[in-house]
Amino acid sequence: MQLPANLKYTKDHEWIRMESGSIAIIGITDFAQGELGEIVYVEVDTVGEELAKEAVFGTVEAVKTTSDLFMPVSGKVLEFNSQIAENEGDDPTLVNSDPYGDGWIIKVEMSNPAELDELLDAAAYGELVG
Repeated sequence: MQLPANLKYTKDHEWIRMESGSIAIIGITDFAQGELGEIVYVEVDTVGEELAKEAVFGTVEAVKTTSDLFMPVSGKVLEFNSQIAENEGDDPTLVNSDPYGDGWIIKVEMSNPAELDELLDAAAYGELVG
């Protein structure tokens, strides 16, 4: 299981990576995609919305189940990854094959970057998932 050290993690199995300024990329962890199984659909209808930390920003549907996606930090959803969007690239399996790369889900502008300090580092997340 991959746990890149440059990311922060949530107990709900999302990761966040700082890009530039207050812009960050969010996806689900390698552990989460493994537990879900083959991902067949990712829905994000919150682009342009300002969401609070822990608010639902979308859902991911796998063969076995559907799970909500939660904001690791407060902020505005700027973009949904076009490579996994149904009406664009339509390849949700990228979340399985490359969860920390091409399988990212949203780009956000954080409204309170200090919230990053409340998230788990790779070691703490690794302990959480065993």
